[in-house]
Amino acid sequence: MSSVEATTRILNEQVNGYKKLVDLLQRERACLLDLNAKGVEELSKEKDTLIMRLRLLEEERVRVVKKEFNGEVSLQGLWKLTGDSAFMEIRSKLLSLVQSIEELNEFNRLLIERSLNYIRGTANFFGFSGPGPKDGKGAYYSREI
Repeated sequence: MSSVEATTRILNEQVNGYKKLVDLLQRERACLLDLNAKGVEELSKEKDTLIMRLRLLEEERVRVVKKEFNGEVSLQGLWKLTGDSAFMEIRSKLLSLVQSIEELNEFNRLLIERSLNYIRGTANFFGFSGPGPKDGKGAYYSREI
Protein backbone atom coordinates (compact mmCIF):
# COMPACT_ATOMS: atom_id res chain seq x y z
CA MET A 1 0.00 0.00 0.00
CA SER A 2 1.42 3.39 -0.95
CA SER A 3 1.81 6.20 1.55
CA VAL A 4 -0.97 8.18 -0.18
CA GLU A 5 -3.34 5.21 0.12
CA ALA A 6 -2.37 4.64 3.75
CA THR A 7 -2.91 8.29 4.59
CA THR A 8 -6.24 8.36 2.76
CA ARG A 9 -7.36 5.22 4.60
CA ILE A 10 -6.51 6.77 7.98
CA LEU A 11 -8.27 10.01 7.04
CA ASN A 12 -11.40 8.14 5.95
CA GLU A 13 -11.40 6.29 9.30
CA GLN A 14 -11.17 9.67 11.00
CA VAL A 15 -14.10 11.00 8.97
CA ASN A 16 -16.17 7.96 9.96
CA GLY A 17 -15.17 8.42 13.60
CA TYR A 18 -16.19 12.08 13.57
CA LYS A 19 -19.53 11.12 11.99
CA LYS A 20 -20.07 8.67 14.87
CA LEU A 21 -19.18 11.43 17.33
CA VAL A 22 -21.76 13.76 15.76
CA ASP A 23 -24.34 10.97 16.10
CA LEU A 24 -23.40 10.42 19.75
CA LEU A 25 -23.69 14.14 20.49
CA GLN A 26 -27.13 14.25 18.85
CA ARG A 27 -28.23 11.27 20.95
CA GLU A 28 -26.77 12.98 24.03
CA ARG A 29 -28.84 16.08 23.26
CA ALA A 30 -31.98 13.94 23.11
CA CYS A 31 -31.12 12.35 26.47
CA LEU A 32 -30.48 15.76 28.01
CA LEU A 33 -33.84 17.04 26.77
CA ASP A 34 -35.56 13.93 28.17
CA LEU A 35 -33.61 14.25 31.46
CA ASN A 36 -32.31 10.73 30.92
CA ALA A 37 -29.26 10.69 33.22
CA LYS A 38 -28.52 7.01 32.64
CA GLY A 39 -28.52 7.53 28.85
CA VAL A 40 -26.17 10.52 29.19
CA GLU A 41 -23.82 8.46 31.33
CA GLU A 42 -23.74 5.58 28.83
CA LEU A 43 -23.16 7.97 25.93
CA SER A 44 -20.38 9.67 27.86
CA LYS A 45 -18.53 6.35 28.11
CA GLU A 46 -19.01 5.75 24.39
CA LYS A 47 -17.74 9.25 23.61
CA ASP A 48 -14.63 8.73 25.74
CA THR A 49 -13.81 5.50 23.90
CA LEU A 50 -14.43 7.07 20.49
CA ILE A 51 -12.36 10.16 21.29
CA MET A 52 -9.47 7.97 22.40
CA ARG A 53 -9.68 6.09 19.09
CA LEU A 54 -9.74 9.36 17.15
CA ARG A 55 -6.64 10.55 19.00
CA LEU A 56 -4.83 7.34 18.12
CA LEU A 57 -5.82 7.72 14.47
CA GLU A 58 -4.55 11.30 14.46
CA GLU A 59 -1.23 10.23 15.95
CA GLU A 60 -0.91 7.49 13.34
CA ARG A 61 -1.77 9.92 10.54
CA VAL A 62 0.82 12.46 11.71
CA ARG A 63 3.46 9.73 12.05
CA VAL A 64 2.83 8.35 8.54
CA VAL A 65 2.65 11.77 6.93
CA LYS A 66 5.80 13.10 8.61
CA LYS A 67 7.71 9.99 7.58
CA GLU A 68 6.51 9.85 3.98
CA PHE A 69 5.97 13.50 3.05
CA ASN A 70 8.96 15.30 4.53
CA GLY A 71 7.15 16.58 7.60
CA GLU A 72 4.17 18.14 5.80
CA VAL A 73 1.07 17.34 7.89
CA SER A 74 -1.66 19.66 6.57
CA LEU A 75 -4.16 18.26 4.10
CA GLN A 76 -3.76 21.28 1.87
CA GLY A 77 0.00 20.69 1.86
CA LEU A 78 -0.51 17.02 1.00
CA TRP A 79 -2.77 18.02 -1.88
CA LYS A 80 -0.08 20.37 -3.19
CA LEU A 81 2.60 17.67 -2.90
CA THR A 82 0.61 14.83 -4.42
CA GLY A 83 -1.99 16.53 -6.59
CA ASP A 84 -4.55 14.07 -5.18
CA SER A 85 -7.88 15.91 -4.84
CA ALA A 86 -9.08 13.33 -2.29
CA PHE A 87 -7.14 15.26 0.37
CA MET A 88 -9.14 18.41 -0.29
CA GLU A 89 -12.44 16.49 -0.25
CA ILE A 90 -11.54 14.88 3.06
CA ARG A 91 -10.42 18.27 4.41
CA SER A 92 -13.84 19.70 3.54
CA LYS A 93 -15.63 16.82 5.26
CA LEU A 94 -13.46 17.13 8.36
CA LEU A 95 -14.00 20.89 8.61
CA SER A 96 -17.76 20.44 8.32
CA LEU A 97 -17.79 17.67 10.93
CA VAL A 98 -15.63 19.63 13.37
CA GLN A 99 -17.95 22.63 13.03
CA SER A 100 -20.97 20.39 13.70
CA ILE A 101 -19.25 18.91 16.75
CA GLU A 102 -18.46 22.37 18.13
CA GLU A 103 -22.08 23.47 17.69
CA LEU A 104 -23.49 20.32 19.29
CA ASN A 105 -21.03 20.56 22.19
CA GLU A 106 -22.04 24.15 22.83
CA PHE A 107 -25.75 23.32 22.69
CA ASN A 108 -25.33 20.33 25.03
CA ARG A 109 -23.22 22.44 27.41
CA LEU A 110 -26.04 24.99 27.60
CA LEU A 111 -28.58 22.24 28.29
CA ILE A 112 -26.42 20.87 31.10
CA GLU A 113 -25.93 24.35 32.60
CA ARG A 114 -29.68 25.00 32.55
CA SER A 115 -30.39 21.65 34.18
CA LEU A 116 -27.84 22.33 36.91
CA ASN A 117 -29.25 25.81 37.50
CA TYR A 118 -32.74 24.33 37.78
CA ILE A 119 -31.56 21.75 40.31
CA ARG A 120 -29.68 24.41 42.33
CA GLY A 121 -32.71 26.66 42.27
CA THR A 122 -35.00 23.89 43.40
CA ALA A 123 -32.61 22.87 46.17
CA ASN A 124 -32.37 26.48 47.35
CA PHE A 125 -36.14 26.89 47.20
CA PHE A 126 -36.62 24.01 49.58
CA GLY A 127 -33.67 25.12 51.69
CA PHE A 128 -32.12 21.73 51.26
CA SER A 129 -28.41 21.21 51.21
CA GLY A 130 -28.21 17.88 52.95
CA PRO A 131 -30.02 15.70 55.46
CA GLY A 132 -30.94 16.98 58.89
CA PRO A 133 -31.28 20.43 60.42
CA LYS A 134 -28.42 22.85 59.78
CA ASP A 135 -28.33 24.53 63.16
CA GLY A 136 -28.56 21.40 65.29
CA LYS A 137 -32.06 22.32 66.47
CA GLY A 138 -35.26 20.72 65.35
CA ALA A 139 -36.22 17.16 64.67
CA TYR A 140 -35.32 14.50 62.21
CA TYR A 141 -38.20 12.78 60.51
CA SER A 142 -38.28 9.10 59.73
CA ARG A 143 -40.01 7.49 56.80
CA GLU A 144 -40.51 4.28 58.71
CA ILE A 145 -44.02 3.27 59.59
